[in-house]
Amino acid sequence: MLELMGSVMIFTIIAALVAIESRDLLSSVVSMSAVGFGWIVGFFYLRAPDVAIVPIVMEVLVLVILIRATLRPGLKTFIGNRDLFGMIATIILLTFFFLVGNRVFENLPKFGEPIFASIPGAPAMEYVKSGIKDTGSPNVVTGVLLDYRAYDTLGQVTVLFAAITGAITVLRKKARKEVTEREVDEWPK
Repeated sequence: MLELMGSVMIFTIIAALVAIESRDLLSSVVSMSAVGFGWIVGFFYLRAPDVAIVPIVMEVLVLVILIRATLRPGLKTFIGNRDLFGMIATIILLTFFFLVGNRVFENLPKFGEPIFASIPGAPAMEYVKSGIKDTGSPNVVTGVLLDYRAYDTLGQVTVLFAAITGAITVLRKKARKEVTEREVDEWPK
């Protein structure tokens, strides 16, 4: 599993380098979206699909908005030669983040041995022990999201709904009313 997460990290670093070094703005947007989707795949491999739901929706919305904003033929991010110092600094920083991320993954607990099991009285342990009995749901995650943390889930759904509504409003082709229509008649003189 650790090798798989390492390959996801390498993919995201390569996608970030492509986004930084690409001369085409649309290619940069798609590459940055690939970075986000790489980490979403990482969440799935870490067996956390409930954590990956919000980034999936936000990544798709941001990708659609940025592609819409950059969809002009021939638009370039820069003209001329790249700064050598900036490119070297970028590679050094990305290498540093890769090494630190690799070290973090080495220090994570082994899969199948959750850290909350070693903490007495942890709320997560109570959810696991009595979640199915208390909520009546056959899935503990669903019971936690829709029973124990229902208000939090409602808030997250509200944020997603507002983001989708905002994206639709920004991306619509034409307003519903014509510009020539008058909203209120003038007072007679």
